[in-house]
Formats: sequence, C-alpha cells, structure tokens
Amino acid sequence: MLSPEVDSLIPRVPFDRRTFIKAAFGTGFAAAVLPVSAQTIHTDADGLEAGAIGVRGADGTLIPAYRAQPLGKTHLPVIIVIHEIFGVHEHIADVCRRFAKLGYLAIAPDLYTRQGDASVYPSIQQLNDQIVSKVPDSQVLSDIDETVKWAGEHGGDLKRLGITGFCWGGRITWLYAEHNPRVKAAVAWYGRLAGNKTGNSPSNPIDNAGELKVPVLGLYGRQDPSIPQDTIEQMKQAIANGPPSARGSQFVVYDDAPHAFFADYRPSYRKADAEDGWKRALAWFREHGVK
Repeated sequence: MLSPEVDSLIPRVPFDRRTFIKAAFGTGFAAAVLPVSAQTIHTDADGLEAGAIGVRGADGTLIPAYRAQPLGKTHLPVIIVIHEIFGVHEHIADVCRRFAKLGYLAIAPDLYTRQGDASVYPSIQQLNDQIVSKVPDSQVLSDIDETVKWAGEHGGDLKRLGITGFCWGGRITWLYAEHNPRVKAAVAWYGRLAGNKTGNSPSNPIDNAGELKVPVLGLYGRQDPSIPQDTIEQMKQAIANGPPSARGSQFVVYDDAPHAFFADYRPSYRKADAEDGWKRALAWFREHGVK
C-alpha cells in the first residue's frame, strides 16, 4: 500500500495511478529480461521500511522511486542507486534492500518517468529506441539532485552520501560524480565511458574526467564487448591527469566477466565476480566516509 504522502500526490500528476505503482514499487522484472534465472536473489524487507515514494522533480513532475531503509532509524548514510537500462524493476529494488539491511537509506528513482514505462518493451532495441534515447542527461542529473534532497529530508545524512549504478546507470554514476561535489564516493558497474554524442547525451564520462569531483570505483568485465578495454585505459589516463579529487579512483576488471555480471537474474551473472565486486563496493563506501 502506498504511503499517504505519495497517495495524495498521485491525482495531480500526468500519469495514471497504475503506472505509478508499477514503476515505483519495482515489482516484477522488465519484459526485455524474461524469463529470469533460477539463481535470482531475493532480499526480504523484514526490519525495513521499503516501497514506493515520490520525489518532486525541479519541473514539478512526481518521480516514482523505490526506497528502503532500516525501520525507525534516522541520520542514515545514503546510497542513490541508479537503475540499468531496464528501469526500476525487481532487481534494482532488491539492491536497495541489500543496502538497507546494512544500515543505509537506499533510493532508486525512476529516471525514465517522463519518457514512459521501461518494463513493457520486449527487447533492448525497442527499449533504447522508445525510451532511453529520449532521456536527456541534464534531466537525469537534475532528478538525482532532487532525490538526494528528498533523502536528506527523510532520515538521510547527506554528509554521508554515495551513489552506485549499473549498465546505463553506471555511466550516469560517472556523470553524477562529475556533477555533485557533495557525493563522498561512487561505484560504477560496467558503465560506458565513451561513445557517440547526441543532443540528449552531449558528453561522456571520459570527456569530463577533469571535472571528476569524487573518487569512483569502476567495476568492469574484460569479456564485455560493449565497453572496449582501451576506453578504460583512456579513462585511467584522464583521471591520472585530472584533479586531486579524482586521482583516488580505481578500476577492477574481471578477466572472465561479461557485461552485467552482477545481474543475478540474467545468464550473464558471474557469482564469484559479483560477490567480490559487492564486497569492494561496500569497502569503498566505508573507506571514503559514506558509512
């Protein structure tokens, strides 16, 4: 059941209640990834306050988000979780609950809200053509800013702010680490570093490496054809020549891992590498004062 705060806002937004609930709760998996693997991890919500919330965008749009945090706790370290190309579906909600079980307030905003429902498209190509290609980076960064603000007003300690993201969200994680100096640390999972530029995506992380404001841990797979290894090497060099705030960044490249090796609901999942990456991510946040 939606909280009274969110429920009272729904009639005043330009999308219907059913769409809001489906997107915000992160229930089920996106059509493009079905059927999911039998090894899919499910983290329960025992001891947590978890489910849908609404974040007001700077333009007044109500952005659905999935939030999980320890029940009854405040002054919590904050992790912003940036979804994959598939939007805020069950896997991303589960990642939020994993963080919450460890004492974080974790929140994953639906950054496609204005463009449509990512869960209904049966292929990645259709999803990219109909949704992802139409999402401006500037809109995304602004929506994350508002999500951070919401977290600070609802039990989060913004002096301990981290961000992590996967695939599409990995690229956004890099961009946000170049955007917001309030972030203490970031972890980008197989996020694209270079590529074509468009009106909606006028630059890539490698173009703005000199503006990197916080240390980033990049987790990548050597068998990932979508992210050439030379772009990782180029990013390393750009960071080495960048500001002091960026030079603490690190990369871990798993030799046998493909793209999406953390996605336990997909055939690409590599258990050992995913578990090692998760341990490194948690250690990275602790090392840099997020927890």
